[in-house]
Amino acid sequence: MPLTHFDARGQAHMVDVSDKAVTDRVAVAAGHIKMAKKTFDLISEGRAKKGDVLGIARLAGIMGAKKTPDLIPLCHPLPVTKVAVELTLDPDLPGVQIEATVKTAGQTGVEMEALTAVSTAALTVYDMTKAVDKAMEIGGIRVLLKDGGKSGRYEAR
Repeated sequence: MPLTHFDARGQAHMVDVSDKAVTDRVAVAAGHIKMAKKTFDLISEGRAKKGDVLGIARLAGIMGAKKTPDLIPLCHPLPVTKVAVELTLDPDLPGVQIEATVKTAGQTGVEMEALTAVSTAALTVYDMTKAVDKAMEIGGIRVLLKDGGKSGRYEAR
């Protein structure tokens, strides 16, 4: 399958979606941020000096999804109709599991918006707690679900 963001000469271009039908689309992405136990405790006990880490990261993730076309050069601006970002404390990491769901009715999918929401939320957790733990690790960022449009449904295994 050829890459859609390159023309016949191999130059990058924005894909023309004007002939595509407007359909309901959804994407779910996930990732995590792993940290030291003391950092996990700081977040879970609400003792971070910068405030409510998970609440602020949730808002940052929502904002990130809405700003995706400003960050990813060939991403179409879309009328995002829903962004939900869930951050769950996971003592087994220890760290935070992050999941984002993005919806639209449009001519192209919202996978990039969901991935950007997860990334932005994870980066915000890092930013808010880096004073006590510079060794935190962000990882596992991936699409779990994509539905709508010509290519149909994709679910990660």
